[in-house]
Amino acid sequence: MQILWLMVTLVPAILADTPANCTFNDVAGKWVFYEGSRIHNGSIDCTTMVSVVRKLRVNLRYPNVAIDEFGNRGQWTMIYNEGFEVTVNQRTYFAFSYFTKESSNITSYCDRTFPGWSHDVTLRHWACFQAQKQSPVPPKVHCNPFHEMTKGNELVSLEKLEQLVNNINRAQTSWRAEVHQPFIGKTRYEMLRICGGKRSWLAHRVSPARASVALQSAAAELPPAFDWRNVSGINFVSPVRNQGGCGSCYAFSSMGMLESRLRVQTNNTLQVQLSPQDVVSCSQLSQGCDGGFPFLVAGKYAMEFGAVEEKCNPYVGGGGACTGRTCLKHYTASYGYVGGYYGACNEELMRLELVLRGPISVSFEVYPDFENYKSGIYHHTGLGGFNPFEIVNHAVLLVGYGVNETTGEKFWIVKNSWGEGWGENGFFRIRRGTDEAGIESIAVHVTPIP
Repeated sequence: MQILWLMVTLVPAILADTPANCTFNDVAGKWVFYEGSRIHNGSIDCTTMVSVVRKLRVNLRYPNVAIDEFGNRGQWTMIYNEGFEVTVNQRTYFAFSYFTKESSNITSYCDRTFPGWSHDVTLRHWACFQAQKQSPVPPKVHCNPFHEMTKGNELVSLEKLEQLVNNINRAQTSWRAEVHQPFIGKTRYEMLRICGGKRSWLAHRVSPARASVALQSAAAELPPAFDWRNVSGINFVSPVRNQGGCGSCYAFSSMGMLESRLRVQTNNTLQVQLSPQDVVSCSQLSQGCDGGFPFLVAGKYAMEFGAVEEKCNPYVGGGGACTGRTCLKHYTASYGYVGGYYGACNEELMRLELVLRGPISVSFEVYPDFENYKSGIYHHTGLGGFNPFEIVNHAVLLVGYGVNETTGEKFWIVKNSWGEGWGENGFFRIRRGTDEAGIESIAVHVTPIP
């Protein structure tokens, strides 16, 4: 018997604004999934949820266990603070958490979702679904930091940049800053996009998980330094690119991870360049030039829809129509957060995943001082003032790690997407083992199919 879904909601509202702010405790618990007909494929439009043909009760338990009403055990994870993904009884469900916006306020309703997508683990029998938690969660309101950015026309002046650079270089000796010429004259909104995009802003971030004694012992067996750019003289890292003024770092980080891991899996014989533009223009799981998250791109989008090559959909540094979907596609066989779920990551797990399987996508908070990085081991200086428009979640590619032989300071080696003229030929080093700017709290791995 068909059940009518009375609460009709529209998903486009979440595609261009600040995400919901839901925590693990908000989402964990007993849910009812209201699912439509399973006769569809991946082209299904779930912008609305009108009718339901089945209900499924699912208990989302600590730390990542999902148990359905039939006793089947599966797994689940938060997707940062904006939604969750559940796989149980050979079926996967993903939806964004529900929220509304009014003026400068975002109200998160973490006990229900927007319409989302479900399919079986073979990527067949797609359906739309919507979820409601059985125990209510009080709505919570936070301020949208981008509400006042209607024009974002404040310019980045050379004088202010030079003053900030001088202050950074006087304050510490771990890293050096310089004025990055392409940033001069950019507007506040343009810099926001370069640093991640407003859709990548996080209202809160989890801390790294504590490493067990066994994990610490395993990590201690790894080499003291490692770099995928030079493994016995071979470079497994694809070239540095420039995202330009589009908030597409998540697409470049994701495609860079797939490219590098394909090299690793084929002993560097499969060297493809994948298309970030395809992600920006075609993925319903991200927000174009306003940001997105690698878990949903390198993992979910690449598995369900495939990544196309650059020549099929060349990068234009902006939006545009979705084209090239009939080209050859490269798929992901598996994906996940390092540690198994969001909140389980730490330095030791990241090093193990990096050395054993290849570069990984990581994200961190971009502060104004980072934009001026030139060389050395970055750590946030606190200089540049507080600017919520620039403290966003920037996705990059982790390719190695090491230790400064003189100071003993540990660092990560990271590939950015701001061109070879920025930083250390497009790369940067950042303090390791201290969760600097949150870089050890969010890491994503994938297994691409060669």
